[in-house]
Amino acid sequence: MFNDLDASLTVLLNDAPPVELTLLNGADVSFLTPEKAFAPAQTTVNLFLYEVRENRDLRDPTPIVERDGNTFKRRPAPLRSDCSYIVTTWAAGVQGAARVATEHQLLGEALTWLSRFPTVPDRYLQGLLGAPDRIYPPPTMVAQLDPNQHAGDFWAAMGIAPRPAFYLTVTVELSLGGPEPTAPPVTTRFTRASVHGTADRPWVQIAGRIMDAAGDGVAGAVVDITDVELRTRSADDGGYSFPRVPPGAHTIRVVAQGFQPQTQALVVPDQPAGYLVTLTPLP
Repeated sequence: MFNDLDASLTVLLNDAPPVELTLLNGADVSFLTPEKAFAPAQTTVNLFLYEVRENRDLRDPTPIVERDGNTFKRRPAPLRSDCSYIVTTWAAGVQGAARVATEHQLLGEALTWLSRFPTVPDRYLQGLLGAPDRIYPPPTMVAQLDPNQHAGDFWAAMGIAPRPAFYLTVTVELSLGGPEPTAPPVTTRFTRASVHGTADRPWVQIAGRIMDAAGDGVAGAVVDITDVELRTRSADDGGYSFPRVPPGAHTIRVVAQGFQPQTQALVVPDQPAGYLVTLTPLP
């Protein structure tokens, strides 16, 4: 995951517009430790990952529930981790005032370019960061003071003189495991009502789905159980429900824009597949 973040930041920095950011566009991007022996052969933007910390403010403990065909699957909410870099610039082939000027210009260009992105855009995300099941875009914080870090201590530990730098923090999500075993959705629920002196009268709550031939939900379909005069409309995902249906054999009719009307037998109660209706497009 962290190497995917490094790769994503590399692609982002390499995409700097050459007319505006003349040095950044041609600079190398490195993630090596900027210790005493660090001496890049070409002008370089160095991002040293010095800390990874869980972001408890952003983490949502609620499990992720997703539809998988006619069933649902649940997976743990991802861990949200702050990846903090110290960003420095290194000029090659020049010395003295020219080196300082080049490094300062490059540092300013890197700061300007990274500050344009409150989150890392999808087009730059590499590896697992760009996976289709990712939930959150990776937010960034650029040139914000880190109260837990002291720059002097950092450079002393590296064994070199202090350098101009800024902090970059990107929050990524880390999967805590795959989906739990799937289970069918609740499509039938029984209610039995009784009035003093009368026999029990059962009712059944049912739920189903209106789909096209590809299995995608059809929204806004009119769904009738014709023999008991019950009507509802399908939701955005094609789901529909009736809270009180008498047990037995019925007829369900579905009408949706762009599809042929569909009439079929309905048995209540039934297996989940018995409540599915597949529509045929109009010719």
